[in-house]
Amino acid sequence: MIEISDQAASVLLSGNQTRRIRVESWYDDQLLDDDVPVTDGREETDRSLNVPERVTLTVPRTRRGVDYTPGELLSPLAANGQRLRILVGVGIGNGQYEWLQRGWFVITNSVRRGDQISVEAAGMLWLIQEARLVNPFQPSTNFVTSIRALVEPALTVEFDSALVDRSIPSTVNYDDDRLGALETTLTAWGAVADVTPDGFLYVTSSDDPATVSLELSSGVRGTVIQSSGESTRDGVFNAVVAQGTATDGGLVRSVAYDLNGPKRSGGPFNDLPVPFYFDSPLITTQAQAAAAARTRLATIKRGTGIMKDVEMVPHPALEVGDRVTLDGVDGVVEQYTLPLTAAGGAATAKVRLVES
Repeated sequence: MIEISDQAASVLLSGNQTRRIRVESWYDDQLLDDDVPVTDGREETDRSLNVPERVTLTVPRTRRGVDYTPGELLSPLAANGQRLRILVGVGIGNGQYEWLQRGWFVITNSVRRGDQISVEAAGMLWLIQEARLVNPFQPSTNFVTSIRALVEPALTVEFDSALVDRSIPSTVNYDDDRLGALETTLTAWGAVADVTPDGFLYVTSSDDPATVSLELSSGVRGTVIQSSGESTRDGVFNAVVAQGTATDGGLVRSVAYDLNGPKRSGGPFNDLPVPFYFDSPLITTQAQAAAAARTRLATIKRGTGIMKDVEMVPHPALEVGDRVTLDGVDGVVEQYTLPLTAAGGAATAKVRLVES
């Protein structure tokens, strides 16, 4: 949840909210435009994607004497390295707004269509996804320095102090997929990573938060317009087998089972486990294999729980990964679509209910 004052939070839940959007365009350290005029916009975030965040904007071709056609190196909406900082303002009375930073986004496509410019942008992990490794990559001596080597200076990395660094075998090599190497390294370490609204990659050992960020409810004075459910067997796993090689050359192996989810192993979904296999040379002990299996299982369970599709009043402080209650039932936001303009209508979310 993006930090927000009690006053602004109360306004958002009052049903009478006023919102504004401010979009800044930057090229390296140069501010190209401090208030790009946006007539329509949407931010979509899905934790199951390699690059979770997507933004689409509609901008008038000309405004305030500025032509926003992306035809020059330093055009504010060109895709030459331009990045957008997006903020949403919440009206708190007397013409004042509290500004919440939604994040930094890389412009990936910008096209003039008549008198409008259609802009597409993606989250900062886009930089890591497109920057495939030129030469085979051999990790450094430990996890912290290896992760930094994979993503910096494109992204600055911050680490949760609860993580315990450890050494990496010198025989490990990655071929060309930089983002895949990052994900494999994180899983083998028993860690997860997300890009913060400030544009940093934050690495932590925790997954689902324990504290409820927002209460969603339907009915009178509720913020939920409607909700429905969905379910599938496609791509479902309820066990993870993590394997590696010990220093003496022997196999180390651990299995983590989903024992309490709706598609739990040995339950009505299937009397037998449906396993996902994770192999990594970064795993050298049984304890490391167990941690990797638990981490990957937690990621897999994001898509296998009971899901509720929610149409709701927009809340610009809400983020994917936030723990919420939906009509009194605990859940975690897995997908979130936020209209960035007041005329954009309702927000939508996919909420995974948390098993007790």
